[in-house]
Amino acid sequence: MATKDDCIFCKLANGEIPTDLLYQDDLVAAFRDANPQAPVHVLVVPRDHYDDIVDDVPAEVLKAMVDAVARVAELEGVAESGFRVIANTGADAGQTVGHLHMHVLAGRDMGEVLA
Repeated sequence: MATKDDCIFCKLANGEIPTDLLYQDDLVAAFRDANPQAPVHVLVVPRDHYDDIVDDVPAEVLKAMVDAVARVAELEGVAESGFRVIANTGADAGQTVGHLHMHVLAGRDMGEVLA
């Protein structure tokens, strides 16, 4: 897994690499996925580095992530119509960046399985 020094999501969330942040607070940041799988595809990431959702993530960070998901859904206009939230853990589950992140997906039929 990546370390904080070489993690692209750490760099994006903390402003070391420019990105268009949709939402941010002291603990998390949200930005559009570079390879969107739906019309709305936003990533919510903690500013501190955790490999995945079972990496001793403090409760306040998980709460901040969930709060950010709700805010992103509002900002993207999908809070009422519905959206999907995914947190992949490990390569076999499809995690391609070794930094905890939640995908917020919406804007199309989410009944199908995403690869």
